[in-house]
Amino acid sequence: MSFNPHLPLVYHPNYSFSFDPNHRFVMSKFARLYKHVKELGLVRNNLHQPEIGYPEDLALVHCDTYVDDLWHNRLDAKAMRRIGLPWSPSLMARTFTAPLGTLKTARLALKNGLACHLAGGTHHAHYDFGSGYCMVNDLAFTAQTLIQSGEVTNVLIFDLDVHQGDGTAALLQHQPYAYTCSIHCEKNFPFRKCASDLDIGLANNMGDDEYLGIVDDTLSHLLHSLNPDLVLYDAGVDIWQEDGLGKLDISWQGIARRDHLVLTRCQQHNTPVATVIGGGYDRDHARLAARHAIVVEQAARL
Repeated sequence: MSFNPHLPLVYHPNYSFSFDPNHRFVMSKFARLYKHVKELGLVRNNLHQPEIGYPEDLALVHCDTYVDDLWHNRLDAKAMRRIGLPWSPSLMARTFTAPLGTLKTARLALKNGLACHLAGGTHHAHYDFGSGYCMVNDLAFTAQTLIQSGEVTNVLIFDLDVHQGDGTAALLQHQPYAYTCSIHCEKNFPFRKCASDLDIGLANNMGDDEYLGIVDDTLSHLLHSLNPDLVLYDAGVDIWQEDGLGKLDISWQGIARRDHLVLTRCQQHNTPVATVIGGGYDRDHARLAARHAIVVEQAARL
């Protein structure tokens, strides 16, 4: 199978740093993902690096006080427990840079038709608090930036992480030109969900064929009814049957079929698509990186 050597990839070396290898969140997965796609021959002269990010960059969608307190380690213990990650300067550097990476990916997708971010999908971050390993919301930030600047008229956020995109839904609830769709496991985190423009809650242990039918029907309908200028695709791999936090029964091949389906439908509709990796949890860190690479491989084959 031949790969497209011109597929834009976005990555920053600060995405991974020294971190507890036994923590549920695998901080090394970004560097491992980069290494994996490089070994596959997908990194040539197509790598793009975002600028270093700072709190003021995220003020478009987040509370000034919240991002400033987060940056300076002034959040209380309860707020940090809700986030679930130990504060460090390195964590702040990657937290505020990654949204600029998603924005860069979106702009490259608008120019090239398709682009992949080797990070992103922090969809549990709300206006003035973080949650579920998410501190700032790259999807809402990117959609709001592009709409406000006039670079796009409307955006579809197609979130297929196994967990509902509650923060994205809340942040964009009053933005008429951003349409949020979340297809997720219903009986899973977050247990208090926020209303997306379209939520589809799936039953535990759903398998490939039923899942893929729902994804295809939903995306096909949205592309035709909304005719978006851009799709932001959260390709979470925590739908995998052996994921530590998943609760669905989607095979490895099912993930590949899903990503191929989503990207192909967007291509058939001539809709630019920017991908982010979303969630994935695994004690086998190399296997997790390979799982996150599926969407990049599928994109490179188009």
